[in-house]
Amino acid sequence: MTSPISAAVAATTPSSPSFRTFDVTVVCTTDDEQASYWTSRLSSGILSSKKSSSNGPFPLVLAVSEDWSAGGAGNGLGTLYAFEKACKVASEKHGVDVAAEMAAGRASVGLYHTAGKGTRLAPLPGGENNNKPGVKLPPTHEVEGMGHTPITILEAVIRQTSIYSSTRAGRLSVFWGDQVFVPTAPFNLRPTHHADIMCTLGSMPDAATWASEGLDKYGVIAVSADGSGDSAQVEKVDHATAVKMLSGLGSVGRVGPSLGSFSVSAGLLSALRAEYRSELDAKSGKFDTDPHFWMPMTLPEADYVGLMGQKGVEAAEAKAHHERMVAMKDAFLASDVCSGGTGKRSLGASETSPGGLGKRLFGAVDVGAGALWWDYGQVKLYCTNNTKLLEDSEEADHLRSFLGVTSRQMNSSLGSTSVCASSCVFSSTTKSGSISSSVVSAVNAQKIEATGAIVVNCTAKSIVAAEGSVVYNIVDSSEGGITAAEGDVLVGVMDEEGNQTVMKSHVSIDGGKAWKTAVAGNELTFEDVYKKNGGANIGDIEKVRNEKIAAVAASF
Repeated sequence: MTSPISAAVAATTPSSPSFRTFDVTVVCTTDDEQASYWTSRLSSGILSSKKSSSNGPFPLVLAVSEDWSAGGAGNGLGTLYAFEKACKVASEKHGVDVAAEMAAGRASVGLYHTAGKGTRLAPLPGGENNNKPGVKLPPTHEVEGMGHTPITILEAVIRQTSIYSSTRAGRLSVFWGDQVFVPTAPFNLRPTHHADIMCTLGSMPDAATWASEGLDKYGVIAVSADGSGDSAQVEKVDHATAVKMLSGLGSVGRVGPSLGSFSVSAGLLSALRAEYRSELDAKSGKFDTDPHFWMPMTLPEADYVGLMGQKGVEAAEAKAHHERMVAMKDAFLASDVCSGGTGKRSLGASETSPGGLGKRLFGAVDVGAGALWWDYGQVKLYCTNNTKLLEDSEEADHLRSFLGVTSRQMNSSLGSTSVCASSCVFSSTTKSGSISSSVVSAVNAQKIEATGAIVVNCTAKSIVAAEGSVVYNIVDSSEGGITAAEGDVLVGVMDEEGNQTVMKSHVSIDGGKAWKTAVAGNELTFEDVYKKNGGANIGDIEKVRNEKIAAVAASF
């Protein structure tokens, strides 16, 4: 019998008959150059219309930038703004009314938030000219015009989250762009509420277990025990406070930490857009989903005001916002959109006939105990989860399957290079040397000596990568080539003229903490590189880098 994880992994494989993507994919980026890059990249790869069986306008890729006022929109307003901006692009460039297609139940929409500096992953995002979701993972896949090229973090996330697309027509699903997870809970169940949020659910614990599991440090989703699936959210509170705040649910059946990813029905999305029309038109204000959407809609006023007070929000301000959201909620639940529901249903129960969601406002989507998590948001996690490809374990098998690794050596010509049985080599050409306990991808080298290292997208006559080192995006035409000592992190940062700066770090350095400090002998800080990369045309830089790679590779 196929395990839930195996089924989920199989559903993310493009060659699988069960694989499908969201009809519309929206990518929210930092700037217009990144938006242009992702529109082209995704449309030429995993979201290519050539790979779709659809005869309509889908799949559509709509990448847009968050050109908001200083301080950002927050992920709440940011979601609404990105959706509206994407709708405008769809209408102007493709003649498609995305909102109408959603409302009619003909389109599923997946939105991916990717904006941010990626400080804890530095210097790797700098090597992608601030295109944080474009950081490469070693396994390669085919992109039109590029052949086999390393899959990016965002592409991996889009593939993974695609498993939810088949049951989400008429909804907007929102995900974050640097974490990959594989659920153990069923993933193809139809939504039961107008809004739902992903979480890991377990039974309601006692006070001691609540504290020992650290639930007082996270946003927590609680699900009613009455079979309705109705849920509420609290954030960073102790057990006694949580019990008091959640009393509106009646008896609490299951609770667990929120993952943040959520989905909303077309009707609720329309209501939220209308409620925040003034902020969206002015591109001002900052509201996040958890404290500004979900909690005021699911908690009593006094509890909400108290919780926001812990965040430093004045009581009057919190009270006014709670009143605003309750008024919006009441108007929405009284609207025609919420009439004709089918009554209470068990959480996750499939709809066998269209009956609407009725007045069921907020629910939960359980990813299941034992779900697999691969986080690439920090250098140490990038190393840990990429070297997991070398392991002989059930989790490593799932990771390799998910990333399309069918052999430890793929699409490579290695000459006399000695490669140990555990190493993984993808889309690389080497003539001599040795690769031991290493992950090597998109490498061209006359000679390579890699021991316990990760080497991605590098071209040089000689590459020496010692234990625990990461060598990334470097093109070197010198006779001496590239040398990385134990634990070194070396990253090539190229500009539009083809000038390259090699930024150095170490696997022990947290780029977030060292953001403003020049480390490892660098003349520039990570922040300096971020500023220099501002507005870079990453598509043009990628072309320049590939031309340089071809020229250097042809020299040996």
